[in-house]
Amino acid sequence: MNLHTIIVVVQVLSALTIIGLVLIQHGKGADMGAAFGSGASGSLFGASGSSNFLSKATGVAAAIFFAATLGLTLTGNNRAASVSGGVMQNVPVSSVPAAPSSAPASATAPASSGATDKANQIPK
Repeated sequence: MNLHTIIVVVQVLSALTIIGLVLIQHGKGADMGAAFGSGASGSLFGASGSSNFLSKATGVAAAIFFAATLGLTLTGNNRAASVSGGVMQNVPVSSVPAAPSSAPASATAPASSGATDKANQIPK
């Protein structure tokens, strides 16, 4: 796997992590319910520890996401600079038969009657 693919995978995983962490966090309206004993004290991180842990984890995931985005920008910029020429540069050249020589028409034209020759002539 090249570096570009690894950075894309890291960016997608960090984006999914951010989505999951934001969905897990409680909104500001949850504080009122926790004050009346809605079970927040029995959570994994305690009553006040979950918001600090989840917000810090979201910040770390966001920093990883931004770093991956910057890395994709730099690798994409280097990839475009390494290509020189147009899109038709790498097309294989096929052998084309040589064009017929441009000999005068009178030398290659078959002999014909004088009446036909006068009809085909351009007036001067």
